[in-house]
Amino acid sequence: MQPSVQIENLSKFYGRKQALCSINLSIKPGMFGLLGKNGAGKTTLMKIIATLLKKQEGNITVCGIPIEKAAEVRKIIGYLPQDFNMYGGMTVYQALDYFGVLSGMSGPERKIRIPALLNQVNLAEHSAKKVRALSGGMKQRLGIAQALLHDPKVLIVDEPTAGLDPEERVRFRNLLCEAAESKTVILSTHIVGDVEATCEEIAVLHEGRLLFRGTVSELRGLADGSVYMAEVTQKELSRIRSAYIVTAVISQGRKSIVRFLSPGNKPAIGKAVPPNAEDSYILCLNRAGKGGDKHGAI
Repeated sequence: MQPSVQIENLSKFYGRKQALCSINLSIKPGMFGLLGKNGAGKTTLMKIIATLLKKQEGNITVCGIPIEKAAEVRKIIGYLPQDFNMYGGMTVYQALDYFGVLSGMSGPERKIRIPALLNQVNLAEHSAKKVRALSGGMKQRLGIAQALLHDPKVLIVDEPTAGLDPEERVRFRNLLCEAAESKTVILSTHIVGDVEATCEEIAVLHEGRLLFRGTVSELRGLADGSVYMAEVTQKELSRIRSAYIVTAVISQGRKSIVRFLSPGNKPAIGKAVPPNAEDSYILCLNRAGKGGDKHGAI
C-alpha cells in the first residue's frame, strides 16, 4: 500500500525557535493518530501538510504531489482546524453552500452533495438552524462536513474532540472511522483515548521531535512489565506519588486505587497489570526527560 502522505526530514522554525525537528513519517490510507501535548508541534505539522504554513527544510508529498504545488494539494485535502468557526448568522445549509462555492463546486453538485453530507453527520434535521445556535458537538460535525464537501483523498482534523461531552466524542470518532474506510484520515490530539479507540497507527510528537511511530499495540508494549496497581491509604498514596510515575488514581473512601509506573524496578507494593496506551504514552514522555528524577523513572 502506497503512502498518502510522505514526510522526509521536515523542519520548521519560528524565528530562533525550532517547532519541528527532522520529522520523518509515512502515512498510509486509513486512520492515523498524531498524539502529543499542547505545544508539541502537532498544529504546525498539520498546517504544513494542509499548505497553510511553509516549511524550511525537508520534503512532503501528498498522494504523490509535492507540497510546493499548493493549489493541486488543496484539491485533495480536507482540513478541520482546531479553532474552526463559521458565520453565525448563516444557516447550516447556507454555510455548507458557501464553502461549496469557495471550493468551485457547481450548483447541481452542491444540491446533491450537501444533503448527503448533512445526513452523514446527523445534521439533516438542523439544516435550517443558525450556526450560532448549534451546540459544540454540532459545530464540530458541521466542520467535518465542510472538510468532506469536495470529497478529499486526505482528511486532516486538529484536536476535534476537545471540549466535547463523552457522547459527542464517540459520535465524532465514529464519523472519522467511517471516513477512513475510503480516505487517509490524520487525527491530531492530546487525548490518548481518541487514538486508542480509532487509529491503526500512531506517532507521538513532543517538543517538535518524533518520539514514537508504530501501532497502538506496539505503543502499549513500551510499558510491558512496568505498570502496577495497588490499594493504598492517603499516606501511602503520597509516598507513591513521590517515588513513582502515577498514571491514575480512583478514590474509594479512605483508600484509593492507584496505577503507577515502575520501569526496571519491582516495587514493594502493588501487583503488575497489563499496560494501556496512556501508561505507555506517559512513559514515552518520561523517557524524553519529563517526570523528574524519581525512583522508577527512566
